[in-house]
Amino acid sequence: MWGQVDLATKLDKYVTKFNSQDNEAVVNLIDNESSSEWLKANIPLFECPDTDIEEIYYFRWWSYRKHIKVTPEGTIVTEFIEPVKHAGKFNSISCALGHHIYEARWLRDNEFLKEYIDFWLYKADEGQTKPRFHQFSSWLPDALLAYHKVSNNTSYLSSRIKDLDLDYEKWEQERQLPNGLFWQHDVKDGMEESVSGSRRDENMRPTINSYMYANAVALAEIADIVGHADLKAKYQKKASELKPKLIDSLWDKEEKFFKTKLPDGRLHNAREAIGFIPWYFHIPADNKEYAQAWDQVLDTAGFNAPWGLTTAERREPTFRTRGSGHGCEWDGALWPFATSQTLRGMANLLADYKHTGKISKADFYREVQKYAKSHVMDGKPYIGEYQDEVNGEWLKGDHPRSKFYNHSTYMDVIIQDLIGVKPQVGNVLEIKPLIPAGKWKYFALTNVRYHGKDISIYWDEDGKKYNQGKGLTVYADGHKIARTGKLKNIKINLN
Repeated sequence: MWGQVDLATKLDKYVTKFNSQDNEAVVNLIDNESSSEWLKANIPLFECPDTDIEEIYYFRWWSYRKHIKVTPEGTIVTEFIEPVKHAGKFNSISCALGHHIYEARWLRDNEFLKEYIDFWLYKADEGQTKPRFHQFSSWLPDALLAYHKVSNNTSYLSSRIKDLDLDYEKWEQERQLPNGLFWQHDVKDGMEESVSGSRRDENMRPTINSYMYANAVALAEIADIVGHADLKAKYQKKASELKPKLIDSLWDKEEKFFKTKLPDGRLHNAREAIGFIPWYFHIPADNKEYAQAWDQVLDTAGFNAPWGLTTAERREPTFRTRGSGHGCEWDGALWPFATSQTLRGMANLLADYKHTGKISKADFYREVQKYAKSHVMDGKPYIGEYQDEVNGEWLKGDHPRSKFYNHSTYMDVIIQDLIGVKPQVGNVLEIKPLIPAGKWKYFALTNVRYHGKDISIYWDEDGKKYNQGKGLTVYADGHKIARTGKLKNIKINLN
């Protein structure tokens, strides 16, 4: 495909660098020696003028493939590269399942995701002393629909819809309160030692309630796709009932933020990054009141720290008081898991809402850039568990279990949010770029497999980089399907 050769050469250079810095202590399906060829065959190739964003894009793909693991019960994706005590069989952990699917849906050969999803639906709990799939909150149906929007594989959805229905009902049995909201311990959100959390109390958190709403919406849409009218109506009703309860119960009208509700009916005082998760799933209405929550992203007493977005507001009296590196503290330190969720919420606000408050594309870009720059240890690309918000110190140090920590998204943030490729159920390609005007003179995203077509997207401000003319140009299977002189929203019918 036109334009691919130079990008493939660039990928080779990055992989050579990454391989030279790695002792490859653990080898799963794709070893370092094979990584370059596998990546060239599978990932969307990308270049842009921001070297930090670009390098970490390739680093995160290079590190992701380390986690693709073949087991006797199917191919899975691990979270920790080294074995950890709280994992299930084959070192499996369900906490970042949604993140794993959102990332890998962009791989050209992503069939292994079906085995991975089936592992959690049917096999993960077999022979275990405690539940493993429901060990952590999950947005699996939402992620499965997101996967479908790229791959367009209806038969798999049809074959799994009834079991997804049963699993949703199991969540209701385990976690739904008489008031209709869901409760969760912070540790089972994967967010232990948080400001508002508890290992005992049945707190109504923005996390699990947002996930369960998103799962209901996704199940209704999946049911519609596969022609299951009864399930469509069932989950449309569940979503329509849960949404107002979530908003009415968890929105603090005084402090303009979604918060955790305690069993006694009080909202916890603290603002935490989990209060941005409702925007990940387009839950809040498009109005000025809700948009005010995002002011806290700009406030240095809120979530704005030198190294990134904190997991609790910095003005909170107990901010960063629960230890440092001794456990897993979510009381202010930076977690890539939360950063990627917050960035998705912010991107949805900017791309899909009219009322965005004080937030701009420049603010989003700044946080994406900070996120990219945070991937470093001793001057080398690195992704670990969590970081000091001021100096970027990885609070677990160079712990073997923390290297290549696969607990967040990055490539999906670049592709769906920054470049703005918005996958659809219909045969439509929509692009809503969030790159600020004048920030990049060029970028390319090629080798994208979408709805069975090979998509390439080029932005060339002056027409001299790619010699294809000025502006934004989109190709499908080598044929030009769109051209616009400005970096703006476009919607293309692929039929």
